[in-house]
Amino acid sequence: MIRGALAARLSGGWERLSPNHRGALWMVGASLGFTVNSAMVKTLTAGGLEAFQIGFARALFSFALLAPFILRAGSGMLRTRHPGIHGIRAFAGSAAMVCGFYAVGHLPLADFTALSFTQPLFVVLLAVVILGEVVRWRRWLATAVGFIGVLIMVRPGATAFDPAALVALTSVLGIAIAVTLVKRLPEGESHVTMLAYFCLMSLAITALPALLFWQPPTLEQWGLLAAVGALGIISQAMIIRAFRSGEASFVAPFDYLKLILAGLIGFVIFEEVPGPWALLGAAVIVGSTFYIARREAAQRAADSKLPIAPVG
Repeated sequence: MIRGALAARLSGGWERLSPNHRGALWMVGASLGFTVNSAMVKTLTAGGLEAFQIGFARALFSFALLAPFILRAGSGMLRTRHPGIHGIRAFAGSAAMVCGFYAVGHLPLADFTALSFTQPLFVVLLAVVILGEVVRWRRWLATAVGFIGVLIMVRPGATAFDPAALVALTSVLGIAIAVTLVKRLPEGESHVTMLAYFCLMSLAITALPALLFWQPPTLEQWGLLAAVGALGIISQAMIIRAFRSGEASFVAPFDYLKLILAGLIGFVIFEEVPGPWALLGAAVIVGSTFYIARREAAQRAADSKLPIAPVG
């Protein structure tokens, strides 16, 4: 009885949230999942496993987790009227995954996370070009300020021009393309279909290189590989929920919260201590994120009073 009442209250509170705020909460959950995933991948690469092997294992375990849902729905689950969008999205996401695994294994976790924060800048641009969203100057400015915060953290130096850093930026662009294309799919398109295409494309891309670079994992590494696959697919599902719920240009900046999470995990697990520049950059990034949230809330209030109001 008590559990039922609590579930009903939570469900009611969730439904009262705006689509943008629901999307923001999904993004926060995904940020936590991907940050923990990065820490596990870093541990695996330190143990001698290659990015393609980790990518193949993640895709394999992720698809195994999806298989019951696909079997329950039948083979029709893989049918779609938008194979092109699915294909491009899956390829971009799969390539981004492999590049990201390589980069996180060769860069400090904080640096990798900082570089990943160029994603909202890509997403805002792609939201305008691909989705036709109207982004007013305040969101452009807030996103640019967030990017300046990333530059404060990275600063001109060896890390910024490290080949692994360029691979990380390639990963970011791939992710930005993948998440933006989610909005091009109709509302009725199944989340399981999107995830299944991603897993199948990932398996196709990583199978041969993984075989060539295969290193027999230990029992502990097998456990981490399974965890990477499970947490990866769960986080991917939350990303899809986030961008299906809210505007891409509003939801994307909440990914900045990974900065705080990466700093904590880096300190506890990898003994990485953020310096003053990192803290300053974090303050700028978090400040821009909360400003965007406040602007959206103020605009919602204005929209409720005016018949037609531009999105700020």
